[in-house]
Amino acid sequence: MLVMLTIIPREGTNEVNVTPAIGRIHSLHQLPTNMREGCRVALSGTPGTGKTTISSLLQSEGFNVLSLEQIADKHNCLGELDASDDSKPIDIELLISILRNAWDIMPENITIIDGHLSHLLPCDHTIILRCKPDILEDRLVKRGYSKGKIQGNVEWELIGSAWNDNEDKDGWLELDTTELTENEVKERVIKWIADDFKPNASDTDIDWIASMEE
Repeated sequence: MLVMLTIIPREGTNEVNVTPAIGRIHSLHQLPTNMREGCRVALSGTPGTGKTTISSLLQSEGFNVLSLEQIADKHNCLGELDASDDSKPIDIELLISILRNAWDIMPENITIIDGHLSHLLPCDHTIILRCKPDILEDRLVKRGYSKGKIQGNVEWELIGSAWNDNEDKDGWLELDTTELTENEVKERVIKWIADDFKPNASDTDIDWIASMEE
């Protein structure tokens, strides 16, 4: 880990405070011990924005990772496979009510919760991965999604209503992954965690409709 020293003179004296500043942190193990305290970080976003890939990279760097499906299954909130959608529905309202009690105790380590609806859970911080709608559409076509499923997800990303309607945005980061490599996204996430989960969403909001009108 590269550690830089910031020297701050004390007002009215010749003494200085020497404060370590963090740079080039690439894994959980490089975080100072006091920054590894347990908390839950939701990693959400429209399908195709890279959630599972980034979660896997974070796991390889020492972060604990759980999928929303794993959590729902553990608490009996996962339904049967829907053949038309090739997915299992989650009773998200029931799961939220269960986790409000079950998650009273903090985890020992920073835990990433990977899932499209993870931002709805009672997590301590939230990361939203975003992608330009036209690029997202190409990604979903390559996945073999049906036209209806592609349209629904692209519209979800374009409007961004789930993110824009959130009122409690402390510890909330939106990342445009469109032109970033997977490693660049991973490193920005780790840097955000190392910087005490700053900036917040007020500094990082993404509005695709507004950008199209510029």
